[in-house]
Amino acid sequence: MIVIHGGHFSSLDGFYEEVSNVLMKDTDWKVGTLDGFDDILYGGFGVFENKEDVEIVWKESQKSKEDLGLKITQEFYQNKIRQGKPFNTKLIQQKLNDLNEGKGQTLFEILVEIIRSHKNITLTLG
Repeated sequence: MIVIHGGHFSSLDGFYEEVSNVLMKDTDWKVGTLDGFDDILYGGFGVFENKEDVEIVWKESQKSKEDLGLKITQEFYQNKIRQGKPFNTKLIQQKLNDLNEGKGQTLFEILVEIIRSHKNITLTLG
């Protein structure tokens, strides 16, 4: 069982640090992007092997849901739009528009979706 402690972070960078510590201990590689987070969940180079059945418990997930909610997600997209290349700013603007209209996903929801997309991983929000 792998435990993500929502009380250990309050930002996306903090989340990346937390999952690097629990999923990638004893490696030099750190998570720093959503794609990178998705990649480590395939296993094989962290604390579990490729396709190994894994349970992740996200403690204090309600705190994380608030911390990684609407405001921080809006800032996340706005920063990418400001940076421009290599980001697809049209796509990101659409995601921001959807979010502002109540149709888009927050960072918390995106992270949960990424975890749940891995069929060998069971996620428990606590």
